[in-house]
Amino acid sequence: MATPLSPQSGSPLPALKTIAVVGLGTMGTGITEVLAKAGREVIGIDISETQTARTVAALESATARAVERGRLTEQERAGVLARVRTSTDLRAAADADLVIEVAPESYEVKHQIFRELDGIVRPETILATGTNALSVTRLAADSARPERVLGLHFFNPAQAMKLVEVVSSVLTAPQAVAAVTDLAIELGKEPVAVGDRPGFVADGLLFGYLNQAAAMYEARYASREDIDAAMRLGCGLPMGPLALLDLIGVDTARTVLDAMYAESRDRLHAPAPILKQLSEAGLTGRKAGRGFYTYEAPGSATVVPDALTPAADGARTAGRPVRSVGVAGSGTMASGIAEVFAKAGYDVVLAARSEEKAQTAKARIGKSLARSVDKGRLTAEAAAQTLDRITPAGSYEAFADVDLAVEAVAEDLEVKRQLFQALDKVCKPGAVLATTTSSLPVVACARATSRPQDVIGMHFFNPAPAMKLVEVVRTVLTTDDVHATVREVCAKVRKHAVDCGDRAGFIVNALLFPYLNNAVKMVQEHYATLDDIDAAMKLGGGYPMGPFELLDVVGLDVSLAIEKVLHREFRDPGLAPAPLLEHLVAAGCLGRKTGRGFREYARR
Repeated sequence: MATPLSPQSGSPLPALKTIAVVGLGTMGTGITEVLAKAGREVIGIDISETQTARTVAALESATARAVERGRLTEQERAGVLARVRTSTDLRAAADADLVIEVAPESYEVKHQIFRELDGIVRPETILATGTNALSVTRLAADSARPERVLGLHFFNPAQAMKLVEVVSSVLTAPQAVAAVTDLAIELGKEPVAVGDRPGFVADGLLFGYLNQAAAMYEARYASREDIDAAMRLGCGLPMGPLALLDLIGVDTARTVLDAMYAESRDRLHAPAPILKQLSEAGLTGRKAGRGFYTYEAPGSATVVPDALTPAADGARTAGRPVRSVGVAGSGTMASGIAEVFAKAGYDVVLAARSEEKAQTAKARIGKSLARSVDKGRLTAEAAAQTLDRITPAGSYEAFADVDLAVEAVAEDLEVKRQLFQALDKVCKPGAVLATTTSSLPVVACARATSRPQDVIGMHFFNPAPAMKLVEVVRTVLTTDDVHATVREVCAKVRKHAVDCGDRAGFIVNALLFPYLNNAVKMVQEHYATLDDIDAAMKLGGGYPMGPFELLDVVGLDVSLAIEKVLHREFRDPGLAPAPLLEHLVAAGCLGRKTGRGFREYARR
């Protein structure tokens, strides 16, 4: 590989063998470990002797564990530790080929470090900032060598997270970017090249979502436990947003959002007031021992009960008895929900607009059960018993004796209202009527009946047999015993119920779809590529799918419809659907189901 040349002198840029890390907090310590394990000489610098000692102790402990687990030999461990030296004097960076600054997120602090480094390091040394919120361009412009300044944003924990965002300003020399990108690859990381704007790719998408979750909690729309459970179980995320805010640091999140809002002026980035309140009270998350949750001790990951923790045996109103369930619909969701109830021992009436459609839906359930038998998840006998509990019907008249009727028809308010009018006529007094809508007002379905107090939302997630989450949506008219009934039923069918009010998107979609929409805006503005954004969110955020993979799976038309509902309900300009999404839908590019969405797919 050719050695990149300096744009000023024509001399080769240094091989990045000796690297100084300035700031030895959690991130700096993690980066130091990564570099030393990759064979680099590392100079760890921090103004606090206590902090440098902690870093050495952390490295000794981490490498000892690696030896115990067979990942390092004693000789390799000795080599790693020998390659690290620490100092409280910035002048120790004089021989470094690269300096990575991971000091607190403050322009004043970072400017001071960069100004001092200008008089210490060699002219060809590259200076990298680990900021995730501040302008790399602004830091570079204040340096005597702006062409050698760039961003190198690792993710926490640096030892485990694969993503590294390599951030160029308009002043950065391409050769410096190439040298640092090569280093990231040699460290076993996956570098993503991005331009300079607050939050870059991963945090630019992540922090808007976290901010909305904080605002949702602050509005008392849902409990912290339910918000976090909804996003973990509904989206497959490794952590809920409020727990993640505590891990990142509430004060850090506020700083990042302030920087994002200063540039975007998007209300979605304006820090939720609760972030300011918690920060100024010193309740900054795990590091303080208390944030959105309370922890065993400062720095601990163990959550302990506090005044806001729901009682395990919370006294609830008794629910109504449910022995039989009616499921209205013949699509994938209706079939999946019927399967869930039948597996749990309920007698199920599966009704569609015709006997043929109902039989087809039952046959789909039979195939699903057969796959479970093949995979060893279900015995053949249990599968047969489950299928026997399902009675297909070509008319909703068959719901006359059910205790719970669950609607799973098309996501069209008029269609659902007509169905609820029919259910009102055929279902017995006291039967609970539930809609599985994901975006429409539950109360509109309730008002189509003469018994709105008996109507509630039960939003299952697709595929219903596999997904653990159910959003239980109360309207202002729903009675306590109806709510209790649905909670009890969810427990019996082994689903995790979360409570929320009747507003657009409920919990999951209200937090998920603005994030997806913002990802589309990034591509629309040519800030980053589809592949880089998807990689950033999978590697940097632990998401099971990147936003564009997910949009193509969900369907761009479905996504657009949900975006429109959210925009209409909350009247926030930041929620307006991205024009690129609207253009693709208008062109018939709806995702995997049409063979083309944001990407192209082979036709089946």
